[in-house]
Amino acid sequence: MSASLSPTAAGGSIKHRSPLPREARDTLFLLAIIAATLVPHAGHLPWWCSLLTALMLGWRARLAWRSEALPGRWSLLAVLALVIGLTFATHKTILGREAGITMLAMLMALKTLELRAKRDAFVVFFLGFFLVLTQFLYSQSPLVAFWMIGCVWALLSALVLAQMPQGVPSLKLAARIAARNTLIGLPVMVALFVLFPRFPPLWGLPKDSGARTGLSDSMTFGAFAEVASDETIAMRLRFDGPPPPQPQLYFRAQVLSRFDGRTWTAPRVNWAPGDDAPTLAGPVFRYEVTMDPLRVAVIPMLEFSPGATGAQLPLGRLSATRAPQGQWQVPMPVAEVLRFRHEAWPRATPSTRLSRADRNESLSLPPDLNPRARAYGASLRERFAASGEDVLAQSVNRELLTKIRRDGYGYTLTPGVYGETTPDAIDEFWFDRKLGFCEHFAAAYVVLMRAAGVPARLVTGFQGADQNLQDGDLVVRMSQAHAWAEYWSPSGGWQRADPTAAISPDRVQGGRLRPEPGLITGAIDQLRPGLLTDLRAVWEGINNRWQQTVLNFSTGDQMSLLKRLGFDDPDWTTLGQVAGALLTATAAIAAGVAAWQRRPHDPWSRQRLRVRRELDRLGLATRDDDTPRRWATSLVERHGDRAEAVAASLLQLEAQRYRQDLAAATSQWQRQFAAQCAELRQVLTR
Repeated sequence: MSASLSPTAAGGSIKHRSPLPREARDTLFLLAIIAATLVPHAGHLPWWCSLLTALMLGWRARLAWRSEALPGRWSLLAVLALVIGLTFATHKTILGREAGITMLAMLMALKTLELRAKRDAFVVFFLGFFLVLTQFLYSQSPLVAFWMIGCVWALLSALVLAQMPQGVPSLKLAARIAARNTLIGLPVMVALFVLFPRFPPLWGLPKDSGARTGLSDSMTFGAFAEVASDETIAMRLRFDGPPPPQPQLYFRAQVLSRFDGRTWTAPRVNWAPGDDAPTLAGPVFRYEVTMDPLRVAVIPMLEFSPGATGAQLPLGRLSATRAPQGQWQVPMPVAEVLRFRHEAWPRATPSTRLSRADRNESLSLPPDLNPRARAYGASLRERFAASGEDVLAQSVNRELLTKIRRDGYGYTLTPGVYGETTPDAIDEFWFDRKLGFCEHFAAAYVVLMRAAGVPARLVTGFQGADQNLQDGDLVVRMSQAHAWAEYWSPSGGWQRADPTAAISPDRVQGGRLRPEPGLITGAIDQLRPGLLTDLRAVWEGINNRWQQTVLNFSTGDQMSLLKRLGFDDPDWTTLGQVAGALLTATAAIAAGVAAWQRRPHDPWSRQRLRVRRELDRLGLATRDDDTPRRWATSLVERHGDRAEAVAASLLQLEAQRYRQDLAAATSQWQRQFAAQCAELRQVLTR
């Protein structure tokens, strides 16, 4: 145990007993900081990494608590070899982002087991700073940002403690010093963030190349079940005026027309530019989109967006191209937040063009699968084909939707797995169990339309949006991922048909079918209905503001800021000049502060400085370690009785050194002493 001193209100000090030796206390504090820094990584690290890290930190805490010796080098080398082996077995490499962060977490935990010198502690500090940075590779939400700021503050506090080797300084004192120094540097940090040039593609944080769930480039029975409870935001929309009603909120993403009996995939298409743009008519809705990363190389757009095959849509550093099926494709899955403006014409008339290749692919079915569905479709073709293709398409569509409404079909998020006991999954769904959600109904509808001789295809995207949020935006969530169908008629082109609207109108009117609430969610809703929804709306509003003002702060925002500051036509040069001027001013201020800090600031030191100046003018050399009594003696030895008054004042100054009212006393004394020195100078110059 060790004693530490803390100042009292009266300026004295009292002794108190510390519950732990300083070394143990500081070590436990550092271990707590490391644990807090690693907690957000728990979801990204392998389970064994989290477990081993917790065990090593707990082991080190036990050693610190009991003041026991640290493990030997061979023990640490054995653990290190185990860590490298597990990392390679998990990631198939020890390089790269995932393997690197795993190794970083393990090495920092291992380093705590050899904290024998200040140098070892500094290694842990800077590993911790680097680990804080790596968290932003996974998330840049405000919650993560504030948590990481707290971790940085704690690491800086531990660093301050390491620079205070004497006594037992309190954690509160170290935290206060770290906070003060951080606040001093905060304005410079903000200024650099605002003015630092954004040079694409170097500027920006690497992100995952897609969302956790949601859309895909293919669709298999049951694939949409994983997104039913995923409330992650896919995109936000802000309309220039009133938004379209819910039934018109169809966001077209991927078109799937190739079918092997279980999986639907995108077609092979000819990218030659064409004149197949929809005929625009009716009201136009102009809107701004803020889209989060997705797993597909398409941009979901509100139907119908203008443009023919090959049309380009600039999206910052990317450019989307309109494909022949009406979707907007990009070269690779979007890995960053996009913000752009677009427009939609819900009542536009699609083009009636249909190439032979598209027609053949939109009628193709596996010949040996789903015989009952193919037979049922053939019977519908026999009933309506004589009236022409238009009548056939409209009649079969009406017949299938009527059957869905009347023949006992059910819309559920838990229909079970189809195709486990038979390869004919469509037959099993349509004729036997009749339970499913959007993808089941849409896939069965397309198969039956093709069997009846009507070209049809699947479309995936989003349907519906949450309205009336606090920030006024519409929010489209991953749980609103949807699948619907399109069929072709010679007079109308591709027509949307959503079998889900026939079996579950609430899904289309309300935006999505919500899963049953869990135990905790249900209990909260019982206490106050809508509380969780309101809290989520508040949080999403905060997150959106953070996204727009911080994460999406772009070159355009920088130029707009310079215009508001009075620059007529700012460019990169202007930005560099402003940044350079700011850095120069900051350096000048820092130099001034450093010069000011070198000067004495307490009353006694300032008084000594004034006295020495007066004595220098009298020709008496002074040193830093001289006392006023020594100055008085030297002055009398040099000038004799003529300096008696000044010497007496110097002795009086020494007597005042420990007075409580030193500042007030020295002020009066200074005036008297200056007058005496002036009188002595006059005597000496006669």
